[in-house]
Amino acid sequence: MSVELKPGYKQTEVGVIPEDWEVKALGDLSDIYRGASPRPIDSPIWFDEKSQIGWVRISDVTKSKRRLQETTQRLSEIGVRHSRFVPKGSLIMSICATVGRPVITDIDVCIHDGFVVFERPRILQDFLYHSLKALESGWSKSGQTGSQMNLNTGIINPTRIPLPPTKAEQEAIAGALSDADALIESLEQLIAKKRHIKQGAMQELLTGKKRLPGFQVKPGYKQTEIGVIPEDWICESLESMSAFITKGSTPTTYGYKWEQSGILFLRSECVSEKGLDLTQSMFISTAAHASLRRSEVCDGDILVTITGNVGRVVYLSGVGCANLNQHIARVRVTSIQTDRRYVYHFLSQPSVQRNFNTITTGQAYPQISLKQVREALVRLPSTKAEQTAIATILSDMDTEIAALETQLAKTRALKQGMMHNLLTGKIRLL
Repeated sequence: MSVELKPGYKQTEVGVIPEDWEVKALGDLSDIYRGASPRPIDSPIWFDEKSQIGWVRISDVTKSKRRLQETTQRLSEIGVRHSRFVPKGSLIMSICATVGRPVITDIDVCIHDGFVVFERPRILQDFLYHSLKALESGWSKSGQTGSQMNLNTGIINPTRIPLPPTKAEQEAIAGALSDADALIESLEQLIAKKRHIKQGAMQELLTGKKRLPGFQVKPGYKQTEIGVIPEDWICESLESMSAFITKGSTPTTYGYKWEQSGILFLRSECVSEKGLDLTQSMFISTAAHASLRRSEVCDGDILVTITGNVGRVVYLSGVGCANLNQHIARVRVTSIQTDRRYVYHFLSQPSVQRNFNTITTGQAYPQISLKQVREALVRLPSTKAEQTAIATILSDMDTEIAALETQLAKTRALKQGMMHNLLTGKIRLL
C-alpha cells in the first residue's frame, strides 16, 4: 500500500524528507577513527595527574551534557603516545557499554577504543552532533553483543542521515535544538539548586537549629540519643506515635495472580529516591485485596523500604487504596499530637537513611527488621503547630521541585518532537 507524499517531499531509505535534501552516509560526512588504549591499561606509567591531557572514560561521558569539560584521569606523555589524541573542540562518540553517546570536547583529551572521533566534518559540527543524538537510542539494535553492547566503524560509517542542502539551514536546525538543550540544562540546574536548598532547610528545621518565629517555648538545647535538640523538643519512637507498624506480602504466595487492572500493588521499586514511582507498580484482584488486609495502605501512610535499598521513604497522597509487598514497612501515624507529614520529612533525611543502613543484616540483600523500624527515634517539636509549620515549608519546597520536574519532562518530550520534525525536514525553519 503506497503512502501519498506531501508536495515537495520524497521517500528515501531513511524516511520521507524534503525534495531538496540528500541522504548521506556518516563516513562521507566525516573521517571516523576509533580510539586506542595503552596496554596493560592498569599500568601507572600511562597516567599523570599533572598532565593537561584528559583520558576519557565512559563514565566521564555519561555524566556530561553536550560538552565534555573534565575527565577523572589524565595521561602521561608516554600514555598519550599510545592512545589517540583528540584536540579541544572535537566530536567524539562512545561505542561500548553506553553506546552512541556523542559529546563535544572542551579540553584536549585522548580516547581509548571504546570511542570514535569524527574528524574534519564536511557538515556543520553542531548539526552532526544533533543527528548523532537522534541516532543514539537506535544504535543498540545495530551493535554487536558480547559481554557488553558495542559498535565499530564498519557499522557507523555506512549509517545514513538526512542532510539539508545549505549550511544556513543546518545552522538554524542546530541552533533550535541547542536552545532546547540549554533550556533543559537550565531546568536541571535549577532543580539541583532547589534540592540543595531543601536539604539545607531540612538540616536546620528538623534539628531545631533554626526555630520558626513564635514557637520557641524554652531557650537552650539538650543532648539526646539522636543528637542535640532544643530544650522544648522531644524524642519519640515511631511505635509510640503510630498504629501497629507492619509490612505487606506477595499475593502469589497465597495463590492469587497478577491482574491487568484492579487494586494497586506497590513493590519496593515504587519507593524511589525521587518519590512514589507508579510505573513500577502492579495490580491484584479485589479478592486478593480482601485476603491480604495486612498489606493494605491508604493516603497518609508513610512507606519505608526494609530490604534492598533500605530506608527509602514516600508519603502516600492521591493513591487511595493499595497494597504493598513484604519489602516495605507501613507507618501509619495515629497520634493526635503528631503531624504525619513532619514524621515523613524527618524519615526522608539522608542521615536517617544512612542510620538504617548501618544496622542492616545480610550482604547480598541488606535488610532491617520491623522491630528496628518501630524503635527508630524521631526528634520533634512538642507542639503539633510547630511540627505542622515545619512540614508545610518542606512540603511547599517539594511541590515546587515537583512542578519543575514536570516542566523538565515536558521540555524533554518537546525536544524529542523537535528532533524528529527538524532533522527530517518535516518542519522547515528556512
